[in-house]
Order: sequence, then structure tokens, then C-alpha cells
Amino acid sequence: MKILLDENLPAKLKYDFGDGFEVRTVKDMGWLGKKNGELLGLAAFNGFDLFITLDKNLKYQQNLDKVDLKFILLLANDNKHQTLQPFIDKVKTLLNKTNLPKFLEVSID
Repeated sequence: MKILLDENLPAKLKYDFGDGFEVRTVKDMGWLGKKNGELLGLAAFNGFDLFITLDKNLKYQQNLDKVDLKFILLLANDNKHQTLQPFIDKVKTLLNKTNLPKFLEVSID
């Protein structure tokens, strides 16, 4: 699975996925500063399967059905690496067990 991490996520988070996932950041791809519509189009065109973000407005600002991507919104209090690590464990579990819906919100209870 090819995963793109939004620019609002710490880059070192990509190392928490481990084997079986190809994870890149927006910065890795040279797409910093791109508007969401263009960014999502580039992600789909470049073969990404999943876009992970903290942007709660994304689903309201973009027509997500226009791109061949799935989306995960992390409902975190901040974007610190230590805060987000437990979310990645939960995301990996979801990716291994289920057929993801188009848009999924993930929280830590």
C-alpha cells in the first residue's frame, strides 16, 4: 500500500508504519505548498492509495469522490510525533483487517 502523509504531519511518522507500506510525505514528493485539490490529484496520478491528514476541513473543501484515493483523518489534539504514534498503530490494524471506506476518521479512546 502506498501512503501519502499530509504536510501537517511530522515526517518521521512515516517510519512508524514498518514493512509492507510505502510511505512518503508531501515534502518527500516536492509538493509542499500545493493547494489541496492539486495535491490530491498529484497523489492519485502518482499511484498513492491512501492520504492521511489532520485537516478536519478537507472533506468539506474538496469533492473527495473525484480522486481515486482513500482518506484517513487523524482526530488528534496536536501534530507531535509522540501524540500521533498510537494513531499509526490503529491505522495499521485497520488497513490489515478491513476494506477501508472512502473517508475514515480515526481517534484514540
